[in-house]
Amino acid sequence: MAFNPVTHVLFDMDGLILNTEDLYTIGFQEIVSRYGREFTYSLKSKIMGQHSNEFAVSIINELDLPITVEEFLTETRKVFNELFPLCKVMPGVEKLIRHLHKHKVPIGLATSSSKESYELKTQKHQELFSLLQYKTWGSSEPEVTRGKPYPDIFLVAASKFPSKPDPEECLVFEDSVNGVKAAHAAGMQVILVPDPQLDVTLAPEATLIIKSMEEFRPELFGLPAFDA
Repeated sequence: MAFNPVTHVLFDMDGLILNTEDLYTIGFQEIVSRYGREFTYSLKSKIMGQHSNEFAVSIINELDLPITVEEFLTETRKVFNELFPLCKVMPGVEKLIRHLHKHKVPIGLATSSSKESYELKTQKHQELFSLLQYKTWGSSEPEVTRGKPYPDIFLVAASKFPSKPDPEECLVFEDSVNGVKAAHAAGMQVILVPDPQLDVTLAPEATLIIKSMEEFRPELFGLPAFDA
């Protein structure tokens, strides 16, 4: 299969660089179980990539929770303040980020998380994230008016590269259906690295689907190959 060469790379964070999606599941289930509800994977797949206010509304409406958005977000902050510092880097990710940085490929972060949430999640991985020089925090940036599946975050993230690449020059790594749709809507190629539970037929826009970042071959997209 032939792919178009790219010059710039954008990474999602939750579930792609870090295993925080596992922690989101634990945290949301802890909260909704107080009301006798279940946080299902079907619901999770719908909210992945949304801003915090957006996913709060989605969960409250879907599960008919008797609380306000503000109350829900207050409770999530308490839970995640304890969980997020425990997160780990996903397999194959660090190798790729360091490889691209070594070869001076412009790389950036495009996460729907707020800057505050990002700081919690990355406190044990600051050196690695320092290599992602250009960062966009969707929930904290006024220019990102809509969460994924809308293209806003990727267009804003690409605009932060000094060379101002065209969308077709950017490659996105994502783990969610909403993220794939957002990158595709932005006019970018996108690699899906899904959770094993995800029905990948829901993301026909994906340029390539791989089970783990360990499978990725940079040369397929005109990027420097890993050292033998």
